[in-house]
Amino acid sequence: MAHPGAFTLAQSTKRLLLPAVEQAKHLSYLIATAQLPSPMAATTTSSSSSSGGGGNRIWTSSLAVLSLAVALASLLSLLATPPSAPGMANDLPASVHDISVKDIKGNDVKLSEYDGKVLLIVNVASKCGLTNSNYKELNVLYEKYKEKGLEILAFPCNQFAGQEPGSNEEIEQTVCTRFKAEFPIFDKIDVNGKEAAPLYKFLKSQKGGFLGDGIKWNFTKFLVGKDGKVIERYAPTTSLLKIENDIQKLLGTS
Repeated sequence: MAHPGAFTLAQSTKRLLLPAVEQAKHLSYLIATAQLPSPMAATTTSSSSSSGGGGNRIWTSSLAVLSLAVALASLLSLLATPPSAPGMANDLPASVHDISVKDIKGNDVKLSEYDGKVLLIVNVASKCGLTNSNYKELNVLYEKYKEKGLEILAFPCNQFAGQEPGSNEEIEQTVCTRFKAEFPIFDKIDVNGKEAAPLYKFLKSQKGGFLGDGIKWNFTKFLVGKDGKVIERYAPTTSLLKIENDIQKLLGTS
């Protein structure tokens, strides 16, 4: 449990550090997904245009700054965790099936309706660089395994670079017409912060991620067993093959 004094200090510095931390997270994601050139590529380019090794020095400095920012993000995450209240752990649901959500039209949906199904829960966005590939792969998975007991539950979220800005009606239109998704699309929600949906508070409490429990980007996925227990968490760039193998094991088709 975090010390109350540390929590107060973290809260007072959070406003100053958070913009740099979020930028560092985004830069980490761009590097990981090869949207920025590697240090080797930067060095090669620099060598062809200059013998001074300037590109290498720039990358070395950039990576050093990034490492420091990531370390600050980790420390901030630890310090900013409020002291746990007695019995707080007992307030969590026993499983996903104890949680209710709203569908894309605002109707209440009890996730107990999916008892006995394997669930793949994903936060989606319509304007992300990963959107086309992820919807294509999710459609393939759903078509292949929906009759065998798989359900994919998609939750639009606009918390990552504002890449899901539309209304529920606009999102539904885009997903159904452009991406041809047949799996259920739910109400747009927050997945991080004070206003995070109860479902995502539960999912993150069961399976944390790199540098804390927070969702890092669009298309993070959670695999849930037939009993509503969280089995696995996948980064947005995790291969379809890895996820499919895990789904097959839970469905008993491997």
